[in-house]
Amino acid sequence: MDFSPATSALILLIFAALGTVLWGYRRSQKAGRLGLLAWGQSLAITIPWLVLLSCILLGVSLDLIGVVLILMASAGAYIYLGNLRREAGQGEMIRKQALERLQTETTDTESSTQSPADSATEPEIQPINPEDLQTIKGIFGIDTFFATEAIPYQEGAIFKGNLRGEPEEAHRKLTEKLGDRLGDKYRLFLVEDPEGKPVIVILPSSNDPKTTSLAQKNVALVLFVATLATTLEAIGVLKGFDFFSNWQRYPDVLPLSLGMWLVLGVHELGHWFTSQKYNVKLSVPFFLPNWQIASFGAITRFESLLPNRTALFDIAFAGPAAGGLISLLLLLGGFGLSNPDSLFKVPSQFFQGSVLVGTLARIFLGDGLQQAIVAIHPLTILGWLGLVITALNLLPAGCLDGGRIIQAIYGRKTARRTTIATLVVLGLVALFNPANPIPLYWALIIIFLQREAERPSLNELLEPNDTRAILGLVALFLMLVTLIPLSPSLAGQLGIGA
Repeated sequence: MDFSPATSALILLIFAALGTVLWGYRRSQKAGRLGLLAWGQSLAITIPWLVLLSCILLGVSLDLIGVVLILMASAGAYIYLGNLRREAGQGEMIRKQALERLQTETTDTESSTQSPADSATEPEIQPINPEDLQTIKGIFGIDTFFATEAIPYQEGAIFKGNLRGEPEEAHRKLTEKLGDRLGDKYRLFLVEDPEGKPVIVILPSSNDPKTTSLAQKNVALVLFVATLATTLEAIGVLKGFDFFSNWQRYPDVLPLSLGMWLVLGVHELGHWFTSQKYNVKLSVPFFLPNWQIASFGAITRFESLLPNRTALFDIAFAGPAAGGLISLLLLLGGFGLSNPDSLFKVPSQFFQGSVLVGTLARIFLGDGLQQAIVAIHPLTILGWLGLVITALNLLPAGCLDGGRIIQAIYGRKTARRTTIATLVVLGLVALFNPANPIPLYWALIIIFLQREAERPSLNELLEPNDTRAILGLVALFLMLVTLIPLSPSLAGQLGIGA
């Protein structure tokens, strides 16, 4: 039996999805009710997108209202199951605390009067000043974190024990006590150990991220100027001439260049404004110039510690959200302004380069896409380039925006795995499509500049809420449909191409 490429892709997708679902179910059973609820959340957010993608591959027409209702139901189910999971987790914590209190009350008088700090195991080698260590032990208590063991770690120490109460409140109280007693000398991290149990890590503030040096700022300035130049050249090429050989034609390229700089600037401002909300310092942006699409965006570093994973998510998400929204508006505006007299004339197959752009083009340009040549407004190209830049920065790898989003939602271990998977995919694409240098370029950027995950936040136990998790998954989905091209068969079903 012969299958079309779209049908074959759908069959593989269904088998892969079923395999993932069964694998997730078996893993979730080990965690009991909490694990099953988490598995249910993954189903609630995955199945609707799987259905929508299947409909696209099969060429099934989807009503916009129906799509919105499906996605709303998915989000509602995800949030509902998340609330049940948190309630179950709180109940488990209460039962655990009650058992611990009962065990504490039944110990002898000497043990019961001994402070948690005194019961901590004294390390043989003091990694920090012994007086400071004793002072740090004194901040723990039965209402925050009951320390049972102290382990030397770098220039600080790790305290094992039992977390009492909500992570956010416990971390706040412990941080205040540490600051009151030792000032700004140390930082307190609330993280999970390899076994998934909460531990306290104390490190000196001298280990905080370093600020950008003058030499690095000079490099950033050079890259910024280079990006201005590559933008002018890229727009000139789009208009059919070499800008550096015809610099007097700058009025022809300046409007679209300003539009591109707007996309890049809004992206970085999204990061910056959100970082101010959390009192997090960002480095100056290191722009990545490119002759093909003007720029690949910018690299920014955190120059201060993040308070929690929610802050990491919000800062990482804000840039692509702002830049992507501007790009989408430019794209839609370009479609709306396109007419037979528009400046750019492109083959209809041009719109097969992206599932998202091709689908939107079919909606706005209609039967015009069945002609050999399609006239489009320049804003269409500008918006598409902006979406590509945004999507590339949403790749789930290292310190890219997408990698930070994955780390914020799922943790550092998952972020490392997605980084490896992204590099493998980029390598395969570069191998099978050597004419396009962008995948190889990005793979090299990730390997040499962005492969490492962000350092842990001060409170790693405070995860982003369900709404943020949904937004993150939607952003990653939009990244995929922006970068993945339409297959010829699917393009034919959508009526794209003569």
